[in-house]
Amino acid sequence: MRRIPKIPRLLQAVLVVVFFHAGFVLVFDYLLAQVIPASLLTMYMFFVVVGVFMVFTFTEDSAREMVAPIKALVEDPSKRRTRNVVFAIVPLIAGGFAYNHMLPRFEAPLELRSIHPAPPSSVKIGDKRYNLLTLENPFRETETQDPERFAELVAEGAAIYIANCQYCHGDKLDGKGPYARALNPTPLNFQDIGTIAQLQESFLFWRIATGGPGLPDEGAPWLSSMPVWSDFLSEDEIWKVILFLYDYTGHRPRAWEQG
Repeated sequence: MRRIPKIPRLLQAVLVVVFFHAGFVLVFDYLLAQVIPASLLTMYMFFVVVGVFMVFTFTEDSAREMVAPIKALVEDPSKRRTRNVVFAIVPLIAGGFAYNHMLPRFEAPLELRSIHPAPPSSVKIGDKRYNLLTLENPFRETETQDPERFAELVAEGAAIYIANCQYCHGDKLDGKGPYARALNPTPLNFQDIGTIAQLQESFLFWRIATGGPGLPDEGAPWLSSMPVWSDFLSEDEIWKVILFLYDYTGHRPRAWEQG
């Protein structure tokens, strides 16, 4: 019976590392249909290489077997020609990799994130459908008709915001809440003139109620950690939070153009 040659221990380790690398790419590219960030892949592979090295050099015998091909390549006079080829090729590969990594890229970014995606004309939230082209904050009229009641509504909206929203968007509505650094991208700064000051209240209602999962499919992939707040807050509570957002920041909601 012909004996199957044993795979060298160093080659075994290399094959394991290659297997894990191919596995990560396969899972992200084909199973999850997401592009794995280079930094994340590098972090994963660092731990894989360290783990494989620890396993394959666990004992003195396994460590000697692991480094034996390298030691032979360096010390064995009969491998002089192979040694010279390896020592010439390895620096060239390393240099080519470094050059390719530092080479300027002129292609467009992989994802072009839209800060304010176009809303649908109507949206169904729960069992109710809303026309976002005509939807208005039902409490907005109290600002001029009943200022005292308006102040109460704003205070109620502030309490709801502090209980649910400030962890990400911050107690100053500047996008610097205690959880903000863990999110990518970080929450919007509502104090910025380029955020809620440019939007209608119906837009805010749609974004808050439907969260990240409610963003339109045609603009995918979207980056948003916003939960579906209609699962936790009532319609009136969302409108009160919107009153508070504008009142605290001093911005005025954008009105629909007449005509």
